[in-house]
Amino acid sequence: MAAVELRHVSKIFGSKTTVDDISLTLPDGQLTVLVGPSGCGKTTTLRMIAGLEAVSHGSIHFDGEDVTGGEPRTRDVSMVFQNYALYPHLTVQDNLAFPVLARGGKRADAIRRAREAAEMLGLTELLQRKPGQLSGGQQQRVAIGRAVVREPRVFLFDEPLSNLDARLRVEMRSEILRLQRQLGVTAVYVTHDQEEAMTMSDSMVVMDGGTIAQQGSPREVYAAPATTFVAGFVGSPRMNLIAGRVVGGVFESRWGRVPMGAADQEGSLGVRPELVRLVGADHNESSRARNDPGAGAGAAARVELVELLGPRAIVSLNADGERLIAVVEARDLSGIHEGSLVDVDFASAGLHFFEAGGQRLLTT
Repeated sequence: MAAVELRHVSKIFGSKTTVDDISLTLPDGQLTVLVGPSGCGKTTTLRMIAGLEAVSHGSIHFDGEDVTGGEPRTRDVSMVFQNYALYPHLTVQDNLAFPVLARGGKRADAIRRAREAAEMLGLTELLQRKPGQLSGGQQQRVAIGRAVVREPRVFLFDEPLSNLDARLRVEMRSEILRLQRQLGVTAVYVTHDQEEAMTMSDSMVVMDGGTIAQQGSPREVYAAPATTFVAGFVGSPRMNLIAGRVVGGVFESRWGRVPMGAADQEGSLGVRPELVRLVGADHNESSRARNDPGAGAGAAARVELVELLGPRAIVSLNADGERLIAVVEARDLSGIHEGSLVDVDFASAGLHFFEAGGQRLLTT
């Protein structure tokens, strides 16, 4: 296993800087997720760690050893791709054994390790099948097993679940997390799916435009987003960002007035949907509203859409063309339906104020 460190690393393709002077420490034995939209530089960063892309500037270190100029095979990493990369003419057992044999290992040892990995991943009954006889989830398990058999210092995952359907993605992310915990191996996982990042990572690194927008635990990034980009990217539904202005210690917007201990300036109020409180036409308050005096925003809005998701609902609101999203308990929907008018308030704690440039200044 290895701790991985990137020191002022950049990658330039022609005139385009894809990764711009990033520094990261990826602790030994932890699962770090690089997350961000397409084109943010996360996969390029992973490929530089693997040695598949040359570093333009900066250096990469494994346990303090500079591996920047080293070939991929000298770094002792295993990479799992989204397209599985299995050999179609080989059985599952031979696909699993291949990394050991390719490094000059004995066949008996390779088969033993292949069977151990198959048992870990629930593949024992499939060892004599070929990839074309497997489902997508089974093929991805084989790809992960092949990485396990190699016993690398670092596991690298490049969007490994993007080709699977929603149900299988949930199953496989739990499987990957269980395996990483069992082996105690350092892992770096790339995804564009913030839900995967939130549920899987010890540490998540949010990337934007080739730079690091924020790094921290999932709880830290969700509770205290550093910028409006992070606030809008992390969380589902995304955070409401309300344009307005602080005047005399009060944030003023179309959605009302909220006390805010910032100097007079323009900016945005960040409100998670679960912190939006609604009172329906029959004056039924949500259970959250009954336990919190609220921020006193005080605005009326029309309900455009109610999406019921089991025990909770996503409510889309419109006030003179400005939209807001709320998440409420399903039991609190009395008087709240499409077309109804509701009063809107915000919880008194957990609101964020971002200055005009997008940086978070304070949280209530």
